[in-house]
Amino acid sequence: MIANSGAIIGTFTVYLALMLAIGVYAYRRTANSSDYFLGGRSLGPWPAALSAGASDMSGWLLLGLPGYAFSSGLESIWLGAGLLIGTWLNWLLVAKRLRTYSFEADDSLTIPEFFANRFEDKSHYLRVISAFFILLFFLFYTSSGLVAGGKLFETVFGLDYTVALIVGTVCVVSYTMFGGFLAVSWTDLVQGLLMAAALVTVPIIAIQSEGGFGSLFTALEIKNPELLTIWNDSNGEPLTAIAIISLAAWGLGYFGQPHILARFAAIRSNADVPTARRIAVTWSGLSMIGAILVGLAGIIYVDNELAGNLVDGEKIFMLLVNAMFHPVVAGILLAAILAAIMSTADSQLLVSSSALAEDFYKQVFRKDASQKQVVMVGRIAVIGLSIVALILALNPDSTVLGLVSYAWAGFGAAFGPTLVLSLYWKRMNHSGALAGVIVGGLTVVIWKQISGGIFEVYEIVPGIIFATLSIVIVSLATTEPSESIKQRFDAYLGKL
Repeated sequence: MIANSGAIIGTFTVYLALMLAIGVYAYRRTANSSDYFLGGRSLGPWPAALSAGASDMSGWLLLGLPGYAFSSGLESIWLGAGLLIGTWLNWLLVAKRLRTYSFEADDSLTIPEFFANRFEDKSHYLRVISAFFILLFFLFYTSSGLVAGGKLFETVFGLDYTVALIVGTVCVVSYTMFGGFLAVSWTDLVQGLLMAAALVTVPIIAIQSEGGFGSLFTALEIKNPELLTIWNDSNGEPLTAIAIISLAAWGLGYFGQPHILARFAAIRSNADVPTARRIAVTWSGLSMIGAILVGLAGIIYVDNELAGNLVDGEKIFMLLVNAMFHPVVAGILLAAILAAIMSTADSQLLVSSSALAEDFYKQVFRKDASQKQVVMVGRIAVIGLSIVALILALNPDSTVLGLVSYAWAGFGAAFGPTLVLSLYWKRMNHSGALAGVIVGGLTVVIWKQISGGIFEVYEIVPGIIFATLSIVIVSLATTEPSESIKQRFDAYLGKL
């Protein structure tokens, strides 16, 4: 338990009250399913960019990435660089096109709905299978956020891990269920700014306390020079091509993340996209550099202050904050972790609930459901899905980065190739899209169960390769899209 937790509890209470107030205000502005799931497509560049970034980075940015840098040193740059390039390419290649085409395709509110409308999915197979993979992988992704919350409350307040999980889950569900997309996006704006401020402030103060950047790198070289190279691991062994590809390939996952793609569809106009892209890339770059520096500073701090007794590297941010800041300031900075957790978990629950309500309930069980009924089912789904994610997170040995990596690969492979090609390739058809989603998702699930040799490569790589090949081969081997699909594609291109 962190000392002086009383002041920190007070800071947390004020922060949560502010987030709940935003949720209540957004609730009053939520009139239909378009408002609940996409905020009425009204996001400006700042909330769109920071909401996409905050919902993307999650608790792993303040726990997982610093923990990885803590154990691996500058090897973590491969991971950070891959993610930064992926962020930029996603905004550059997908954002404007998805916003335009999702509206052109009957104002599609979810990725499964977009696929269904884009390819005239009368069988509903494409929509339902897409929704299934969203539910499957988001349960693991949301669990990672709850694990991060468990570690936060366990460390700060000395709570039992299970109790900490329940507290964190209640915090997230309370405003996601009521406010919907607007609550999530507006709180993400606040949370994104708080996360960036924490990740810039903490490493600067920590490094200055150790004598500056020169002293930090000198101390790291004395401790283990392998921590200062991007070509070797911490044991001095050269990084293999498989290791480097696996780290950099995280960037490929951006093209298939439903909670990030939803922000693209919700931007109020195409003219806002370039500004949002610059904001998002700048925020991501600063945040990831800060997270890596937190881990590096933590290596020296552990030796100097804790005699190497740190058990969990993913808690290094919390320990640095507690050691170096006044309790009130520490409370604000630790609230950044809660912000990171909430900003992602709420987005994941919202996308999952929209898949369950729009793509299962309305399409399969009750086609004549009113918008009010769909929103209600979505809110009930938030509670049900959070309970399942909570059960998956009960293992205290779970790591944030480990859970995120699996879900990230699943989404990247199942939806990334299908989405990108659907925005760029007129010849792509329904059968190709269905093959891409199934092959990409199943490849990740199967590849994860096998180890050794080529199977050590991060499962997102074979998933994307096999999904892309299946889309191209199946589309060319089956009938061309209908004339109405081609005409809609041409109309969408004309509005870019």
